[in-house]
Amino acid sequence: QTVGLVLLYYCFSIGITFYQKWFIKEFRFPLTVVICHLVVKFVLSGLLRLAYQIFTGKPRILLGWAVYVKQLAITGVASALDIGFSNWSFEFITVSLYTMTKSTCIIFILGFSLVFGLERRRCSLVFIVLLIALGLFMFTYQSTQFNTEGFLLVLSASFLAGLRWTLAQLVMQRKEVGLGNPIDMIFHVQPWMILGLLPLAIAFEGIPIATSEKVFRFRDAEVVLRTCKYVLAGSLLAFLMELSEYLLLTYTSSLTLSIAGIIKEVCTLYLAVKYSGDEMSSMNLLGLIICLLGIALHIVVKSLNTNAEEDTVYERLGSEQNLLNTGNEVDDDSDEEVCHFEMQPLTRRQQAHRMGS
Repeated sequence: QTVGLVLLYYCFSIGITFYQKWFIKEFRFPLTVVICHLVVKFVLSGLLRLAYQIFTGKPRILLGWAVYVKQLAITGVASALDIGFSNWSFEFITVSLYTMTKSTCIIFILGFSLVFGLERRRCSLVFIVLLIALGLFMFTYQSTQFNTEGFLLVLSASFLAGLRWTLAQLVMQRKEVGLGNPIDMIFHVQPWMILGLLPLAIAFEGIPIATSEKVFRFRDAEVVLRTCKYVLAGSLLAFLMELSEYLLLTYTSSLTLSIAGIIKEVCTLYLAVKYSGDEMSSMNLLGLIICLLGIALHIVVKSLNTNAEEDTVYERLGSEQNLLNTGNEVDDDSDEEVCHFEMQPLTRRQQAHRMGS
């Protein structure tokens, strides 16, 4: 089961990376494409919620406006800008540079986790962050295919992704909010993502797309239909990738997802160099190894700390259970003595109170 889920995650995640890179080169309206993806994902999640209600007779959660704005507004806007900037960067940079730069998202997740109290401050975290940063610097140093504008777009997307996933974790872990199901989370967050990205899409792509022969000023209906077909295919890939991430996280663990993510990045970089013509010097390759080593080290440290905390909890529960078992073995005479002993402090306090009065 785990192998099947990992393979699904690889297919959808790697597939959408290369698909979007190819499509954005042909259809240079990345923000508009993302908005179309968000609309399709909202419709699909709504249809799945409706199907669940029809077959089970149980209604799905629908948040009130106050909770909806307070809990999901920032998460939705950060998610929209993360995805929008990521797709925008495909106009300027290679898949390998995009993959490596986006992997620094883990640095920002660590930072926001410390800010929101999800992670404890440890010296190992500082070392890991510096290791990943050094690897990224070496990977981009004197790269023949480096583009500053694209690099800054992906770096901004990584920062926003760190904020996005940290806030999403906080929301999904709060039982009182009721968004533990990924379909419900996708359904509720998409409108905020659309609202967050729509102003940028209008500002940067409104006039160009209105005058484009591939969209509104088309001369051949087949061109428009083909474009819609490609956008819809990308939307389905995006939806399935998000579902595969949540399924892998639900049925395995965050550690499995993290390890799968590292292997996925290595596969993506290999495919980019092998088939997309991406170039990589020995310095860039060494930076790649150092960066991946830092990410792997973070996963190992996090796993060890999690296991240590679980052992501490189990030891505490075991001690409490032993105390309860010891108490149950006391006979009736001992119960009377214990009760008498426990009543003595109360009697003395009462006597002191009476003497004081």
